[in-house]
Amino acid sequence: MANSPHGGILKDLVTRDESISKQLEQEALTLPYLVLTERQLCDLELISNGGFSPLEGFLNEADYKSVVDTLRLASGVLFPIPVTLDVSRADVDRLGLKPGSRIALLDPRDEQALAILTTEDIYTPDRVKEAIQVFGDDDPAHPSVAYLRNRVKNLYVGGKIQAIRSPNHFDYVALRYSPAELRSHFKKLSWRKVVAFQTRNPMHRAHRELTVRAARQRQANVLIHPVVGLTKPGDVDHYTRVRVYEAIMQKYPNGMAHLALLPLAMRMAGPREAVWHAIIRKNYGATHFIVGRDHAGPGKNSAGKDFYGPYDAQDLVVRYHDELQIEMVPFQQMTYLPSTDEYQPVDEIPKGVQTLDISGTELRRRLKSGAPIPDWFSYDSVVKILRESYPPRHKQGFVLFLTGLHNSGKDTIAKALQVILNQQGGRSVSLLLGETVRQELSPDLGFTLDDRHENVHRIAFVASELSRAGAAVIVAPTAPEERSRQLARDTVTHIGGSGGNFFLIHVATPIEHAEKTDRHGLYAKARRGEIKGFAGIDISYEAPESADLVVDLTKQSTSEIVHNIILLLETNSLL
Repeated sequence: MANSPHGGILKDLVTRDESISKQLEQEALTLPYLVLTERQLCDLELISNGGFSPLEGFLNEADYKSVVDTLRLASGVLFPIPVTLDVSRADVDRLGLKPGSRIALLDPRDEQALAILTTEDIYTPDRVKEAIQVFGDDDPAHPSVAYLRNRVKNLYVGGKIQAIRSPNHFDYVALRYSPAELRSHFKKLSWRKVVAFQTRNPMHRAHRELTVRAARQRQANVLIHPVVGLTKPGDVDHYTRVRVYEAIMQKYPNGMAHLALLPLAMRMAGPREAVWHAIIRKNYGATHFIVGRDHAGPGKNSAGKDFYGPYDAQDLVVRYHDELQIEMVPFQQMTYLPSTDEYQPVDEIPKGVQTLDISGTELRRRLKSGAPIPDWFSYDSVVKILRESYPPRHKQGFVLFLTGLHNSGKDTIAKALQVILNQQGGRSVSLLLGETVRQELSPDLGFTLDDRHENVHRIAFVASELSRAGAAVIVAPTAPEERSRQLARDTVTHIGGSGGNFFLIHVATPIEHAEKTDRHGLYAKARRGEIKGFAGIDISYEAPESADLVVDLTKQSTSEIVHNIILLLETNSLL
């Protein structure tokens, strides 16, 4: 029998509102609307289908503060992650948001209305506190902290929703189940005990052995329930991963396992996220949930240490066991024993016995470099799929992001780079110069810091799409803020797939030289106040904190700088 939903009732708002969906759809045509971000879309889908039960909308201020401080909604119900709808002040003014107002929420892919939100309140979050409380640190090395800083708008809107429809997916439709549909599937198959397995990575032999062991120990079936919403920047794309999951399902005993996809936007919040994942799987009907080593951890912080302890997530799930009402299956890392050709948990291996492991980082390195992947680690069918998505290093795209003051020489260097890379051949080469691209991508934007930030975001998006297709992309915006350059890096890493190779080059030519050689007199105009928002004059230029290369035209020639950039690419095996 499927597990009871969190809070006792599955909040399937799509089913609840089905009888009035046509009426809501017509109303939505008359309402102001908000086009959702990718993360907001994922959150709305899980609110609408009951995956986030007992939520019926985005958190109001009382619930938000309670979740951040206590891991509970204001009602006292356990819920560890704030699910919020962020908007800008301009959005509030455009939408006329106030308590009681209604707005339509649109799918960003086709602008179809998915739901109507009735506003309860508009509030200003403490994003630093949110980062520290929820993620354990306000360190931008954490992907969700970087997202909070660079992508989340300044205000949150709380309110309940009425669902018009579920988002329309075109990929892997047969593998997408709502909680109600998956519960019905378990009932049809008479699955009384279900062990859910969370993953955002490809699965290999160790994962298969871990899940089979968990099922046999509990005389249960296995739900492979991978995340196909937002994950950590740089992760393998979900299209590739799902092909891997489909291949590995053939390796399970007949009838033991089932594959279903979860449209979750992960926060990589470690212990809190493990509790959240347990609640979500409980809502989908699972009775058991595997929590492994460093569950939902984002890796290293800025000091090179893990954000969370290896078993912090297991400890927090145990603390809330009585409220969660889903049985945690704790597993340590599985390791390979060459002497017996089998996998065992590391805590069960006698001292002195040889073991072999390949980390996720090492696997990605081997995929990118074309190095061999042994059959003890994965299956041939899985490796074949992964290789198809990771072309040889010398065929992968990359982005060279040149940043510096106006007339620092970045445009000249970019043009020279384009010539050299075209000469070498093997890839298409795209040049996106700051002001030239602005006229095409951002004619609606001015020169405020926020407008500059959005312009860099648009450039990075275009660059990531080109690099994903294998192009060499050279971009040269001023990009005076560190947050914009970090957003560009994250965008390319996240969207670029195998082409998510990003190199930040700081053209650190001093302003004195840039101004002295400014033939167009833009510095002079800025000093007279005729040009506003000019980096280095009336807005500051933040020197990059972690550039891959720093160059200076007062110390090096253009040819020398281009040669150093080419050496950087060669060092990374991209040429």
